Amino acid sequence: MSKFYDQETLDRLRYLEVMILKDFDKVCKENNLTYFGYAGTGIGALRHKGFIPWDDDIDISMPRKDLEKAVAILTEKYPDKYYALNTDTDVNYPLATTRLCLKDTVFLEYPMKDVKCKWGIFLDLYALDNAADNPLLYQLQMWETWFWGKLLILRSIPRPTLYVHGFLAGVVTGACVLTNKIMAAMGVSKERLIRLRDRASRRYENRKTKRIAYFCDPLPYTNTFVLKEMYPLQMLPFGDIDMPFPKNLDALLTKMYGDYMTPPPRNKRKTHKPYRLDFGPYKNIPIEKV
Repeated sequence: MSKFYDQETLDRLRYLEVMILKDFDKVCKENNLTYFGYAGTGIGALRHKGFIPWDDDIDISMPRKDLEKAVAILTEKYPDKYYALNTDTDVNYPLATTRLCLKDTVFLEYPMKDVKCKWGIFLDLYALDNAADNPLLYQLQMWETWFWGKLLILRSIPRPTLYVHGFLAGVVTGACVLTNKIMAAMGVSKERLIRLRDRASRRYENRKTKRIAYFCDPLPYTNTFVLKEMYPLQMLPFGDIDMPFPKNLDALLTKMYGDYMTPPPRNKRKTHKPYRLDFGPYKNIPIEKV
């Protein structure tokens, strides 16, 4: 079962995440950049008109070029407030996402506790790349990107978070530890794995395709979007802000989660309660519940 927050801590964390989101939203609107909420953020919007009651993060997807522009503008406009954490800014960062982090804060998750990065309270940004129209080329692009992305995680984290349990979990953990040791002994660099992952993911960035995708989800295919089905985006309330979401959000979430409108039992509810959390200069500022 996931570890749960006390309500005061969760409220403060959400308040800061929404603060980041509002700055992000403002920059995207001012610069005509496209983004949308998805996954747990989409469920929260449809089921609760805001955060899922126990959830603690905001998931944003957007075309890669728009993401890069938004992050560049925000970190330049607010140099004392935000920084970007991804494999471009820190080779030790093991994920394919970009985190827009709040300076002078700490949000260090249990799976990352031994990874030496500057972990801050963040907005989670998923870069979407053009996906091949040809079914076979799409499969190749998907699995190649996913494979290099998972090897990068194993190179950085010998014991990653698993989505299997029992005897199988022990077998998979052993394989992960062994793979990490073999790569280290062979001198496989994180930089090389990053290059291979990104080259596969961005293979069609200069071509028009019918789909865009984030290829490095734990389960492949869950973040592929058909452009004509998702646009134009719809606006939905998320707390006190209106956020864009795919127009076919219900169909996407149903495919991903099944009956997502029925909350799961408590023992199936997931949070990212961190190994270390520090609000820094925001520890005592007045907040409103979001």
